[in-house]
Order: sequence, then C-alpha cells, then structure tokens
Amino acid sequence: MRKKFVVAILMIGSIMQNGYAQSQGDWLPSLLKQNGSSHLKEVLAHQDEYRVQVIYTKIERDKRNRPHFTSYKLNPVDHYFYPASTVKLPTALLALEKLNRLKVKGLDKYSSMITDSGFTHQTKVSQDLTAENKKPSVAHYLKKIFIVSDNDAYNRLYEFDGQQFLNERLWDLGFKNTRITHRFQYPMTEEENRYTNPIRFYNGESLVYEQKGEYSKAKFRYPEKILIGDKHMDNDDKLWDGHMDFSRKNSFPLAEQQNMLRRVLFPQSVSAKERFNLKEDDYAFLYKYMSMHPAESDFPKYDTKEFFESYAKFFFFRAGKQQKPDYIKIFNKAGWSHGFLTDNAYVVDFKNNVEFMVSATIYVNSDGVINDNKYEYEEKGYPFFKEVGEILYQYELKRERNHRPDLSMFR
Repeated sequence: MRKKFVVAILMIGSIMQNGYAQSQGDWLPSLLKQNGSSHLKEVLAHQDEYRVQVIYTKIERDKRNRPHFTSYKLNPVDHYFYPASTVKLPTALLALEKLNRLKVKGLDKYSSMITDSGFTHQTKVSQDLTAENKKPSVAHYLKKIFIVSDNDAYNRLYEFDGQQFLNERLWDLGFKNTRITHRFQYPMTEEENRYTNPIRFYNGESLVYEQKGEYSKAKFRYPEKILIGDKHMDNDDKLWDGHMDFSRKNSFPLAEQQNMLRRVLFPQSVSAKERFNLKEDDYAFLYKYMSMHPAESDFPKYDTKEFFESYAKFFFFRAGKQQKPDYIKIFNKAGWSHGFLTDNAYVVDFKNNVEFMVSATIYVNSDGVINDNKYEYEEKGYPFFKEVGEILYQYELKRERNHRPDLSMFR
C-alpha cells in the first residue's frame, strides 16, 4: 500500500514551465458579476472597502494525469490582509519538516511532546486529555489545527519550530513576503514572541529528544505602516481613536497561500528544492486531516453543535452551516480575525471528476472598529465564500476537459 501511495505521488508528474501560466484580464471578475446575486455584486462594486481578493486556478490533466495550472485573479493579490489562522498551514508543515530534518532515532510526529516554560508569559503543557493516550504530540496538534483551527495547537508548533527557523525556511522556499512573528496568545510582546519554550519528546517513558529554549534572530523587513480601521480596542478592551497598525503582525499573501497548498497537494509539480521535506506518511496524514470535518474525528472528539461539519470550510458550505455531499472533499486552511475572513482550498468532486483551487479573502467591518468582535461574518462574509465557490463549481461542472482526471489518490 505504501508503494502505491509513492507511485500516486509520482504520477502527478513534473510540470513544464508553462504549467504555471498566470492569466490576468477580466475573465474572473466578469464570471462572478454575470452569475452573482445582488449581494455579491454589491461586494464587487465596493472592492476597496471589502479588501476582496480572489485567485481561482483551473487544473488541466494531460494524458499521463499530470496537472497543469492556469490562475485567474480578482484584484491585485499583493495587498495586505490579516491572515489569521491561515498561518497555521506553514507552521504545521515546518513542524513535520523539522522532525524529518532532525533524524533522531525514535522521534516522530507521534512522540509525546512535553512543553516547559523558560521566559515570561510562556506556559507549560504535559498532558492532553483529548488525545487517545492523553499526551500531546505534533500529530495531535496537527489534527486540531486542520479540523477546528485550534489556537493553542498552533502556539505549540510555533514554539517547536522556533520563530527563526520557521521564517528563514519559508523565505528559502521562496515565500519571501510571508512573515510569522507571533503566537495567538495574550499578553505577549514582540520580544517575548522571539523566545520559544524548552520542549522534550518521549516514547513511553524514554526521552528521545530535548530542545532547549531558543531566541530568534530573524531579521524581518517590516513595512513602514499598515493602517486599518477607524478605531481599535486594545487587549484590555479600551477603545482608542485611530487606525490599528498591522505592520509588525503576521503576513501571508494570498498568492503565497495558494502556492504553498499546491506544493503540498502536487509536490511533483515543482522542483525538488521547492518542496517541503516531507515523507510519504506525512503527505497521507495531511491529506486525511486537511479534508476531515469534526464529526469524523474520535480523538479529539468534538461537540458537533459548536464544531459543525462546515465549521472550517468556508467555500460552499459555511454560510448556513450546510453539510457537503460525500462525494466532495475540500482540502483547505481557513482563518478569521479582526474582520478578515480567508480561505485557501483545493476542491475535489469524485462523482463528476472535478477539481480546482480557489483562495479568497474579504474584510467585513462596517463600524470600522478593530477588535470589538462586531463583524459581519454571517451577514456578508460567509455568503460571499458560498457564492464564489458555487459559481466556480458550476463553471467547472460544465467546462470541457481534454482528459478525465484520475483523482483516486485524494480519496
């Protein structure tokens, strides 16, 4: 079975240089406007206000089932938006890569991961009651990140990666405009986020690896100012007049998000030096949990009233908490915070042999106050993703393909 999986990965094939053709123009805006509701047309008519960006990527398979990509864009996709939980994708990938780089006998993603503290505001973790063995691990944190976008799981992998390795490795891979500078934890200063915790890994009672607390010397190229909003509330709920400055917060541009997802799902479509250092089992693990919904998980076990099926799947289904048909899978990482909603997804329909990639972000904060938790996610944000996804899906159902894709590896 393991050999078959390797063959399936390799069958994706190497893509010729023109397989990454970028198509600009007005095709995507025209498609959305022609098929959109009054709500979508209102968003498209005020794109600056909503800071909306969309990248749709068409996938054509050749006779050897190798994918070729053509991307269409709505709006310049280099404008800043707060990426929120989408930064959990690179943090998760580099946690797996770091384990593989260490090459320590007995150390893997299932090893028990005990986090200590060594600097101000750091916290400890020695158990995880949601895990089958009651112990935290990289694997268990990955599950939480992809199924429900758990913040603590992200913080722990950020601490294992270390801020410096996390960013410098991403830059080496070509993600030059991505920066991940902080945990999702209050109160932590910029300096405190450079310090990461001491961590020990165990197999049973045996210590297999110990990582001391680290200090990041990463040199970030911060923009001068990124001012958003009219007013903002601080972490003590005090309201301040004036914009919030995002210039020293996390950044993960939409084009880099989709590029990263593409490298994970189609690793042979890029050169060896552009791939993440992942094993066959890592890919299988990621594909399983990136597409899983909460009800399918036993460890952790989730309350499906709170964590409903489409909780972390914005395209098609999040609006109205809709359920997806069994023949559709969505491999994605979404994020939501400060009025920004973002989703980065690969959509597969096994019944109709349809596949495509779509990434989008929108800002829904009509009162202009950042951090007041009064955003139009339900009224405007999720319906936007639902409609964009449906329009592209209907287009994909109707368009002709020269070769029928074999999507069996993603089942």
